[in-house]
Amino acid sequence: MVTMWWPCLVLALLSGLETSGFQRSPLRLLGKRSLREGVVDGIEVYSTKISCKVTSRFAHNVVTTRAVNRADKAKEVSFDVELPKTAFITNFTLTIDGVTYPGNIKEKEVAQKQYEKAVSQGKTAGLVKASGRKLEKFTVSVNVAAGSKVTFELTYEELLKRHKGKYEMYIKVQPKQLVRHFEIDAHIFEPQGISMLDAEASFITNDLLGSALTKSFSGKKGHVSFKPSLDQQRSCPTCTDSLLNGDFTIVYDVNRESPGNVQVVNGYFVHFFAPQGLPVVPKNIVFVIDISGSMAGRKIHQTRDALLKILDDMKEDDYLNFILFSTHVTTWKDSLVQATPANLEEARMFVKNIRDEGMTNINDGLLRGVHMLKDARERHLVPERSTSILIMLTDGDANTGESRPQKIQENVRNAIGGKFPLYNLGFGNNLNYNFLETMALENNGLARRIYEDSDANLQLQGFYEEVANPLLTNVEVEYPENAILDLTKNNYPHFYDGSEIVVAGRLVDSDMNNFKADVKGHGALNDLTFTEEVDMKEMDAALKEQGYIFGNYIERLWAYLTIEQLLERRKNAFGEEKENLTAQALELSLKYHFVTPLTSMVVTKPEDNEDQTSIADKPGEEATSVTPSMAYLTQQPSFPNPYYYVDGDPHFIIHVPGKNDTICFNIDEKPGTVLRLIQDPVTGITVTGQIIGDKGSGPSSGTGKTYFGKLGITNAWMDFRIEVTTEKIILGNGEALSTFRWLDTVTVTQTGLSVTINRKKNMVVSFGDGVKFVIVLHQVWKKHPVHQDFLGFYVVDSHRMSAQTHGLLGQFFRPFDFEVFDIRPGSDPTKPDATMVVKSHQLTVTRGSQKDYRKDTSVGTKVLCWFVHNNGEGLIDGVHTDYIVPSLF
Repeated sequence: MVTMWWPCLVLALLSGLETSGFQRSPLRLLGKRSLREGVVDGIEVYSTKISCKVTSRFAHNVVTTRAVNRADKAKEVSFDVELPKTAFITNFTLTIDGVTYPGNIKEKEVAQKQYEKAVSQGKTAGLVKASGRKLEKFTVSVNVAAGSKVTFELTYEELLKRHKGKYEMYIKVQPKQLVRHFEIDAHIFEPQGISMLDAEASFITNDLLGSALTKSFSGKKGHVSFKPSLDQQRSCPTCTDSLLNGDFTIVYDVNRESPGNVQVVNGYFVHFFAPQGLPVVPKNIVFVIDISGSMAGRKIHQTRDALLKILDDMKEDDYLNFILFSTHVTTWKDSLVQATPANLEEARMFVKNIRDEGMTNINDGLLRGVHMLKDARERHLVPERSTSILIMLTDGDANTGESRPQKIQENVRNAIGGKFPLYNLGFGNNLNYNFLETMALENNGLARRIYEDSDANLQLQGFYEEVANPLLTNVEVEYPENAILDLTKNNYPHFYDGSEIVVAGRLVDSDMNNFKADVKGHGALNDLTFTEEVDMKEMDAALKEQGYIFGNYIERLWAYLTIEQLLERRKNAFGEEKENLTAQALELSLKYHFVTPLTSMVVTKPEDNEDQTSIADKPGEEATSVTPSMAYLTQQPSFPNPYYYVDGDPHFIIHVPGKNDTICFNIDEKPGTVLRLIQDPVTGITVTGQIIGDKGSGPSSGTGKTYFGKLGITNAWMDFRIEVTTEKIILGNGEALSTFRWLDTVTVTQTGLSVTINRKKNMVVSFGDGVKFVIVLHQVWKKHPVHQDFLGFYVVDSHRMSAQTHGLLGQFFRPFDFEVFDIRPGSDPTKPDATMVVKSHQLTVTRGSQKDYRKDTSVGTKVLCWFVHNNGEGLIDGVHTDYIVPSLF
């Protein structure tokens, strides 16, 4: 079993700090302080407490923030908490002047209707959800009258997973002002006994930490308290700024005198299994690595660095091989080879010479890897008592060879036949993560997203370390026949060192006297059976002392684990099976009051004597990392079809729905460069554009204006593509291609598609109802000494495209928000500068204008926009070079 670690408690406590009369600006707050210490713009957050109570790895967390409006007028106060992706919110209350407004958990569709009703009645409403690398953000804003007090209280729960031999609570602290009563209080109760407990803070010196922090553990109980005084919070002895800005980390592990531990409370049981001291099972591992053109640059460098480090950690009993795929598939060796010092040195030379090239043939790369592992086993090239593992790394979707995701899944599933696990690592955001995850889950593995940060190579190494030391294979956990109901997953292909297997269930007879559990598995040397017997009377006596935390923790742990596993099985289920899994998970989510992907929490709060409705959702892996601002989701004018386009040099223009404002940026690249504009793995639609320069400019040219001279549009599900140049339009599939000139006026239609060419002006491409593009032809004087014809690309309807859409334009189809303030004179008197906060970045932007040529291809319409400098840095996800692709198709 590969256990995925996420922290128990991760809190970016912006709690109640972002305030203003109309629009919130966290940056503006830092400059507007009153004489009263700890008061920002009239709002004082006088108490913040984070209470984390852990019983047998199950964490129950409560975040409470109290604030008072000391201004002479009403102010908006925001409560922002970042919590682990693996956590489920269970409760939220908002108390203003003694009146409590609770959150209610409902089926997602019911909650959505309530939200839409509030919007239709013109009431303030906000959809509150966000997703980051490890965190999700919960955000609620409320208007607080002068002199009034407000208390926010959020509760969430999660099962801590053991990762590399320890459980970790990671608390991100960022209150942004001095808080009179600030406290982190963690109580831990572990019936096995606590073997180690530690805590540290990255934002405070050890001298100061020593007096603010207390930590202790004895027997089964542990306690950590972090309670800095106002003076200890100051960034300097006389400062009014807080230095509480960083990570507070608690780590612990439990005694493991026996390999397993069973606990029974109120008819529910949990069984923890993590044997120590077993020899490592040799592994046969094949790395299937994407080296297509999109891996160019930092990705391929980081991949090489990670693989070199992994080779250093290989054991001599292991066997390995590398398979590289792009347009074609190449292998390091014809079959697996032992990890001898000589072979490892040769492998390092091979890895150092990996280069990017070509397209993405996932199907053939994986099938070659499957064949290699099966062949090694059948030909007895690897030890009999060894385990096989297939790890794939890719940064994009299949676009050559077999490129249909469902067909690739079928091919891989049939080839593996359940004989070994497949782990899929998805590099970056421009890929169909659902496809990778489903394929991994179908083959007893898991998928992991590798984030495009400076530590991507460490993320790759970290994943390998999780699976580097298998201690058991084919693990089966067995209980007395007819004694157990509602058992969670009890068989695992692997148990890895440093992890833990957790099984929970319900007893048929809660009055039984004895309980027995057997764990069977194949070890490196022999087959093993571990037996755990529990005397119920002894168990009752041992667990009485945990009552000070929360008594029904095993039942809630069982419900949490059951829901988590039902949702995982649901990802690759279809038809009636998927409906049944959905119904079971929904029933448990509602019964135990968990916000899961099937439920939402409706938060009703007062706003000008009317109810204000917000919804807290549990976002999925594909969710955007943007939190809609509650201040902007009020009664703003709506635009049914926001537009996005790229035209000119090349200028990208993004109209932001609900803001009645526009953002623009340029991409400065050399002629010949191809950029991904849109990619949607759900609809199958991809749009790319190739840059041209002024006459006489080529790929080596770094000066002059650039434009799009060629566009490519594909629909993978229709097997249809369109190539548009300034001279002609080619459309069709395979060899059945039709070519038209810009001198034609013609309409081409087929099921789900319409293409209309308007002579010398533009062409309109529609995929069904809800996806419409317009391509504008810009013609210049043929004898012009510098300029040449170019194209503009406009998205006039995108509402049928999925939330997974990405690309330089496509990423903006999802909701996002920005704030602009501190407007000031710029270097050009006609173009003021300003500060923009967008996607957690603070940028300097310039007010300017661009032209919209949809309706008038010669003169155009002026569009005012905020220009983001440096190739859209800080606005676009990643950097602009991430969007460079090797070819149009």
